[in-house]
Parts: sequence; C-alpha cells; structure tokens
Amino acid sequence: MRWLIELAAFSLLAFGLVMVALQFGALWVGHRLGQRHARRVSAGEQDPVEGVSVVVGALLGLLAFTMGLTITIAASRFEDRRRAALDEANAIGTAWLRAEAIGHPRGAEIGRLLERYTEVRIAWISAPRDSAALDRAAAETGRLQTLIWGHAAAIVRERPDPVAAGLQASLNDAFDMATTQRWAFSGQMPVELPWLLFGLTLVSVGGIGYQWGIKRRWHPAIAVLLLAAWGGCLMLIADLSNPRIGWVRVDAGPYLWTQQGFRGGVPIPPAP
Repeated sequence: MRWLIELAAFSLLAFGLVMVALQFGALWVGHRLGQRHARRVSAGEQDPVEGVSVVVGALLGLLAFTMGLTITIAASRFEDRRRAALDEANAIGTAWLRAEAIGHPRGAEIGRLLERYTEVRIAWISAPRDSAALDRAAAETGRLQTLIWGHAAAIVRERPDPVAAGLQASLNDAFDMATTQRWAFSGQMPVELPWLLFGLTLVSVGGIGYQWGIKRRWHPAIAVLLLAAWGGCLMLIADLSNPRIGWVRVDAGPYLWTQQGFRGGVPIPPAP
C-alpha cells in the first residue's frame, strides 16, 4: 500500500488512472476466463450463469458496504482535522486577546509572538507532505511555544493573580490544540481496510467480467462507466484519508480570520 500512497502523493490523477487500469485488467481476465468456461460447457450441462450471478451480486454488495465504510472513516478523519483547525484558531485568538488586555509589557510581546505563531501554524497546515517547509514549521512552532511560555511564566511569577492565570491557561489550550492538530494529521485509517477495499474491487470487477464472458457478451460503455465510478471513489478515499496529498485539504480560513482580528490591536475606549 506504500507505493499507492506515494503514487497518490505524486499525482492523484495518476493514482486514479492506475486504479482504472488495474480494474480493467481484472475485468479483461475475468471475461477471458468466463469465455473459456463457456466453451467447455456442453449443451446438456446446467447453465452456470445463475450461480455466477448470485456470487457476483454478493461480492458487489460486500464491496458497496466496504466502500461506504471506508469513505465514512476517511471523511471522519478529514472532519477531525477541520474541527481541530477551528479550535486551535479560536484558542490562539483567545490567548491573544488576554495577552493584549493584561496590561503588561510582556503581554504585548506575547501578543506579537502569537501573531507570528499564527503565521507558522498556517504554514504548517499548508505544507506539502514530507517537505522541508513542514519540518521548519514544526520546529518554529516548538520554538515559539517555548518563548511565549517563558514570558507567561514571568508574568505569573511577578503577579500571581487570576488574570495572569487566565492568560497562562489560554496559552496552554492553544498549545494543546497544536498537539491535537498534529495527531489528527498523523492519524491514518487501519491499513487492512484499504487493502480489503482494493482486493474486493478487483475481485468484484473480475467477477463481472467472468459473468459477461459466460454470457458471451461485452459492454464497453457500461465497463467504462463502472470503472470510472469506482476509480473516482478510490481517488476520493485516498484524498480524504491523507491530509497532505490531493485536492481536499484543510482550509486555513479560521487562522486567517484570527489574523484579521489582530489588526489594530485592542484600542481602549475612553471612560463613559
């Protein structure tokens, strides 16, 4: 399965074409085997088409169930990553507001560092798979977290009050959400499930070809539609289940909205 992931990372379209080609190969082999079996059946023997139809129908039902289950799991993983991005952006925004409102020079510095921290998190979300940009963003995230926490610790030691404790708690939440996001991005579906889906797809397509071969029929238009549909589903599963390949990516919009909130700082209006 590793080579399939590498192929999808290189080009999702190439991955889809390879899936269609493998399915077509299974369909062609099944059709040839069906034709060979049909030639061996004598006129007095029982027609095997009915039994083959039952088996192929059962295979297609199992394939539909497995494909639906796989898509559900992949979509759930994608939604976890989206939710983690929104929660992290909200946590950063809350920490920035508390840093700006605390009325301490280190609070202003924490606010500035959080603005830089948001830029780094956007870079981490958007970085390609196994790239130097991803490694730099991860390293910069750790460095900024350490620096920000040092300023927060100094504030708490200087003024151990509920306001400083609230700032420290909000920073802790923001940093915890970065870990949650990293876990969501690294989580993959069980490797046995894609293998099962891949194997069932080839077996089911081969069964359809075998059934057509027994009936001595070939349906090019139906074959193209069927293989294209299943190939598209496999592409969607590969795209959803791998966060840094393909076209379906986690949107950095929540972080950008948080950055918009940084503009202009926190103006203090005059007392009424």
